[in-house]
Amino acid sequence: MSDQSIDTSAVPERAPAGAAYSPLYQQIKGLLLQSLDRGEWKPGEVIPSEFELAARFNVSQGTVRKAIDELAADNLLIRRQGKGTFVATHNEAKVRFRFLRLTPDDGQPSASSSQLIDCRRVKAPADVARLLDLASSESAVNVRRLLSFDAEPTILDDIWLPGAVFKGLTTESLTRYRGPLYAFFESEYGVSMVRAEEKIKAVAATAAQAELLQVAPESPLLQVERVSFTYGDRPMELRRGLYVTNRFHYRNSLN
Repeated sequence: MSDQSIDTSAVPERAPAGAAYSPLYQQIKGLLLQSLDRGEWKPGEVIPSEFELAARFNVSQGTVRKAIDELAADNLLIRRQGKGTFVATHNEAKVRFRFLRLTPDDGQPSASSSQLIDCRRVKAPADVARLLDLASSESAVNVRRLLSFDAEPTILDDIWLPGAVFKGLTTESLTRYRGPLYAFFESEYGVSMVRAEEKIKAVAATAAQAELLQVAPESPLLQVERVSFTYGDRPMELRRGLYVTNRFHYRNSLN
């Protein structure tokens, strides 16, 4: 099958003269992302085979494979030998903690637990509205929780979500759910967090923060502000975390 006969009804329109050229596999990657965004294939579901997708888009299997390779490298798809390619879910061990870069200094796995402090619906503060692309009058859901590792309070999270998307999110529903928070967002609200941007700096613990984290007031904490995006680069979560790093360090891979 020739890539020169690609189905133009499926592929985005050609860029105008002078615009950056988009390789064919990148165009197919974009179409696959659109299908994921529309919910055509849900988290955990198998997607069509490379042969089927090649026929659908009227391109070669090699072009489809390259597009899928990139989506797999981005942890949006997961290949399983002999079973096919699946939509990644935050229930997967490989994906579950990919946005959490806190690593034990000794490299040993830690038992984690979560304590919900508060969940309330309020008018989005101006800084939250700006980062989540909300109108000044829109509501937001604010969730506060404490994460412990080996029974030691380690992360104090202040989480903001668009109120219109997360209707019905309550203290009760969060308390009932026992799995990863992002997996809960996938299963209950159809929202997949696919990438994030972070800002990191050192701060001193306030008296209230110190009490929750069981450290002395003015103790040094690592503050991580993360904006997480779903498909189409739509911001869906603002998370401000305070990390105790006595036994942990923040690890990142630069490629």
